[in-house]
Amino acid sequence: MPKVKLVIAGAGSRGRGYARYVANHPDDAQVVGVAEPIDLRRNEVATAHNIPTEHVFTDWKDMAAADKFADAVIIATQDAMHTAPALAFAKKRYHILLEKPMAPTARECKRIVAAVKKAHVIFGVCHVLRYTRYTQMLKEIVDSGAVGEIISMDLLEPVGYWHQGHSFVRGHWRNETESSSMLLAKSCHDLDWIRYVMGKRCKSVSSFGSLKHFRKAMRPEGAAERCLDCKVEPTCPYSAKKIYLGRVAQGHTGWPVGTLVDGEVTAESVTEALRTGPYGRCVYACDNDVVDHQVVNMLFENDATATFTMTAFNRARSRETRIFGTKGELFGDGSLIRHFDFLTDETTETDTRASAGDITGGHGGGDYGLMHSFIEAVATDDPGKILSGPDETLETHLMVFAAEKARRKNRVVDL
Repeated sequence: MPKVKLVIAGAGSRGRGYARYVANHPDDAQVVGVAEPIDLRRNEVATAHNIPTEHVFTDWKDMAAADKFADAVIIATQDAMHTAPALAFAKKRYHILLEKPMAPTARECKRIVAAVKKAHVIFGVCHVLRYTRYTQMLKEIVDSGAVGEIISMDLLEPVGYWHQGHSFVRGHWRNETESSSMLLAKSCHDLDWIRYVMGKRCKSVSSFGSLKHFRKAMRPEGAAERCLDCKVEPTCPYSAKKIYLGRVAQGHTGWPVGTLVDGEVTAESVTEALRTGPYGRCVYACDNDVVDHQVVNMLFENDATATFTMTAFNRARSRETRIFGTKGELFGDGSLIRHFDFLTDETTETDTRASAGDITGGHGGGDYGLMHSFIEAVATDDPGKILSGPDETLETHLMVFAAEKARRKNRVVDL
């Protein structure tokens, strides 16, 4: 295949991660441009990929305004900043890999899909869960008819107590105005996954959820504004000292600790970040407003049903799935799939484990699968390599928006 030339718009943790995939597969692709306002991140990508100065930008607008100099763009800006670059790069006829979610509103999602279809460019959204070995093997079992017709499905996303505190209380996705709803930011993955495995369109949804715990009314007596100054901190499971400095003491300097500082991660640099930055705040004294637990109920066109549960209050672990069919049932935990056959009363276990080190193995290998498929799609001009193209991705985003409408209005919403 010809080598694919890529540019990166947004060199945060995801953008730099995708760039590292390219560094590990130099025969398949090359990063030839980067746009990122933070000097350290921009320079890291530029240096690692020997990008010429004229193709290094502080603003994606300048990169999009330049004459087209690559085959495709990876857009990894913050959630609320996806629409404008997607429209601009589609107009320049760049093939596009867009971080999920597409955009924070249904109207913007529809604009993006219309633009990429008009431009006839290959378009993929980073629904990495579709690309894992686990998902592909589970879907193969379902499609083989081993469980018969799916009657109901149950998917649990155990976000994890510290992950909720890091990303959705103290972090970038804590506030809907600055980002999007919790269901869109964290769990559009999951509704998309349910639709993919179910293989049917969703007809209607209902949903319940709220911000139950991480709010001022739940603040322990005597708690300070920051964990470093707090007398009750040693008894708090959400302590920033425990979550971040505890990891540094154990030698863990990647995510989530690496989010706190640009540069070398040390006990001193992390302590300073906790003293002055957003990640050192008490979880009961932040400006967060996204839910910390939510359920979504779905009815599909063949009258099959699905439930999705997102909760912060658990040990962080992989998603868990139960699929109930007319001939058998499946249980999966992201690694193992157990199939119980009604005819034989026997259970078969399939081990799908894959490495999950850096982003090339992250999400159970889904990040690797996504990048491999996108690059191959661009190199061969075959959009069929993309498992999450524009139409179905729009469909599953509309499921999310409908579920949020149902939760807020306390009613069933038809799609």
